[in-house]
Amino acid sequence: MTHAEHGARAGRGGRGRRRRGEQAMVPEARFTSYYGLPVLNPPVWKPLDIAGYLFLGGLAGGSSLLAAGAHATGRRELARTAKVGALGAISLSLAALVHDLGRPARFLNMLRVAKPTSPMSMGSWLLFGYGPLAGAAAVTEMTGRFRRLGALATAGAAVLGPAVATYTAVLVCDTAVPSWHEGYRQMPFLFAGSGAAAAAGLGLVFAPAEPARRAAVLGAAAELGMTRLMKRRMGLAAEPLEQGKAGRLMRVCEALTAAGAGLAALPGTVRSRVLSAAAGAALIAGSAALRFGVFHAGVASAQNPEYTVVPQRQRLNDREFPAARHG
Repeated sequence: MTHAEHGARAGRGGRGRRRRGEQAMVPEARFTSYYGLPVLNPPVWKPLDIAGYLFLGGLAGGSSLLAAGAHATGRRELARTAKVGALGAISLSLAALVHDLGRPARFLNMLRVAKPTSPMSMGSWLLFGYGPLAGAAAVTEMTGRFRRLGALATAGAAVLGPAVATYTAVLVCDTAVPSWHEGYRQMPFLFAGSGAAAAAGLGLVFAPAEPARRAAVLGAAAELGMTRLMKRRMGLAAEPLEQGKAGRLMRVCEALTAAGAGLAALPGTVRSRVLSAAAGAALIAGSAALRFGVFHAGVASAQNPEYTVVPQRQRLNDREFPAARHG
């Protein structure tokens, strides 16, 4: 039985559990809406802009953390790669966001107020603070000037890095889109692991070092583990993550991330530029595929009324008949 079939039966208050030989007097429910329109308005964001924005934010935040560790331990090449990578990723991320918004002024307008209950408002201020720090860290590293200022900027960017990597998960989960909202418990941790894996992958491609190798294995393990946990706990809303375009992207993500982690786990990876580059490229591509998969799954779930109606009925039944849920 698929998740949809189970959810549909549960959503009908258990009417699907009939004794043998009984005939249904009420036809099976069909999940439709007035004039064939979706129950929810599907997201109108551009896939390349917003999925790219989600991926690049994770790459930037993870790179700042890796840069701080490399800076503190004297690994100059890895620190330089991570700092420049963080600046490049956050710059492209902001460009993608502004392109989707249509005008730069729309981003600046979000800075007119600070609303702690709004992930979009807090995210805008977070980017406003993180961007200059990432820029100062990269520029001072490349020029070799103002090193003390660069060290402070590196530390500041590392402090904000985890929030930059994960706030986009909070942003998409704080919507009514079923396949985003139902994953709100695990998705920030999923994005954190994915961002760490992508940042470590960037380090393995351009500056192979032991910290990048260890971060790659840990980040990939977190990404793969959280993906499975999130799907299991989302129930019916996990179906779009396993079907259609989103399902293909998620399978590509798992294959690339597992392959990249396997190569990174080999003891000789850091000494081989070919192996390290292959591992890093696989991890970066896997992280990108994850964000695009999550994005397309959310759009698909909003277009199908079943993913909105059935979970609502299940929650209503659980509140009205709590004993049946545990019995």
